[in-house]
Amino acid sequence: MMNTLELMQEWQQRVEHKLDQVLPSAETSPLQLHAAMRYSVLGGGKRIRPMLVYATGMSLGIEPEQLDGPAAAIELMHAFSLVHDDLPAMDNDDLRRGKPTTHIKYNEATAILAADALQPLAFQVLATDTKMLCPPETRLQLISLLAEACGSTGMTGGQSIDLGAEGQQLNEAELEHMYRLKTGRLLHASALSAAYCAQADDQAIQALGLFADSLGLAFQIRDDVLDIEGETQTIGKQQGADQQLSKATWPALLGLEAAKTKTTRLLSDALVQIEGFGPNAEPLRQIAHFIVFREL
Repeated sequence: MMNTLELMQEWQQRVEHKLDQVLPSAETSPLQLHAAMRYSVLGGGKRIRPMLVYATGMSLGIEPEQLDGPAAAIELMHAFSLVHDDLPAMDNDDLRRGKPTTHIKYNEATAILAADALQPLAFQVLATDTKMLCPPETRLQLISLLAEACGSTGMTGGQSIDLGAEGQQLNEAELEHMYRLKTGRLLHASALSAAYCAQADDQAIQALGLFADSLGLAFQIRDDVLDIEGETQTIGKQQGADQQLSKATWPALLGLEAAKTKTTRLLSDALVQIEGFGPNAEPLRQIAHFIVFREL
């Protein structure tokens, strides 16, 4: 059996291949739009959300072939959010994954259109992927799950709160709520997508939901820490960007050490939820550790 690092690399390659398949060819009209879509999605990124899909599926005994569609759909939705977040009207970032952001590489209008096209493509994959051996009602569950995760009560709502909070001081509860929407909901959807495909029981679904909720909050707080301690060439985006925009962050509110302590506690909370999942869930546990202690 492969170790967790080998599995993570295999899962990254799987979803990269699937994304290459489902994205329109750069030689298909409109050429610039399709080139921008591919640029925004392929050739970079940690693929943490797809890895969560595959690792959750492994813990539930479902083959990765059946999860390529959900993994790709969630990564397409993530890419959509990054392109929009980087725009001048949002975070105005020039660098993403160590490369020029989409609106810098092409132009602002093309970036908006590319992101707008990635979102429906995610739903198209869930609706039509033939490798997903699940009944129509499960496909509807997956589509509804992803729609909720990216909507106004999910990451779009979280981004709206984030933009509105620039230069302001949020309290701990407000900041946690923003993080659970902006980052947590898509990680939640990653774990539950595999659970739905595996026809998991209510107890497993509840445990995985709580696991992902704690992990999502830890993920965003770790991002805050890396914005302070990370190096631009390592994290792939401009170090110190949050501070320059006077964003509400966990270290700004409670201090750097308190932020690190919080992520460790959240990791423990997450792992408790999957204690009963057995040895097949070990990669899921290791990915949780990677999220909390990553350097990029």
